[in-house]
Amino acid sequence: DENVDVALLKIKVDHPLPAATLGDSSAVKVGEWAIAIGNPLGFDHTLTVGVISAKERTNIFSGQGAAKYQNYLQTDASINHGNSGGPLCNIRGEVIGMNTAISTPNDGSIGIGFAIPVNFIKRSVPDLERTGKVVAPRLGFYTQDVNATLAKALKLPTKSGVLVTDVAVGGAAEKAGLKRGDVLESVNSKPVTNAPELRSRIYEVD
Repeated sequence: DENVDVALLKIKVDHPLPAATLGDSSAVKVGEWAIAIGNPLGFDHTLTVGVISAKERTNIFSGQGAAKYQNYLQTDASINHGNSGGPLCNIRGEVIGMNTAISTPNDGSIGIGFAIPVNFIKRSVPDLERTGKVVAPRLGFYTQDVNATLAKALKLPTKSGVLVTDVAVGGAAEKAGLKRGDVLESVNSKPVTNAPELRSRIYEVD
């Protein structure tokens, strides 16, 4: 599904296959060791080591486009062409993410790589199994990112968050009491600073 940049493959075999242990990406902390495994530039089973540089990165654009739902782990473990789809592991060998993109001015790794958190992938798999795509929530409202200029113009009490610009009649947002002019600052007590972050937060709600 291009919206989450995750695909589910079915492999037919006549014997059990070894499987990697999936970790808990929500428990990952900035500064922890990170191990990226992949096939960069044709060099199979390449392993690189770094740390988790940041969490919950959004607004990441790769050469093939951008996933709609983003909540990436950032790492300085080298990720190059051919690493995409490979695992990002913690020091215990548990998979905490799937390597997916880099930010670079020269088409090569400069230590700014991104991985889809494994919990995000776990959330996607049941939908992919049932329908072949991710079933995203449709709440029926439109938004605009809040910045200092907008906050000053509209005399908002905050300089970050997401402004509700319109609400669809009869939609879930209207039924929940959301109104035009409201500012969303968190979802399930997790801060929200922009629209991509808001989409990802809502997507993660069970």
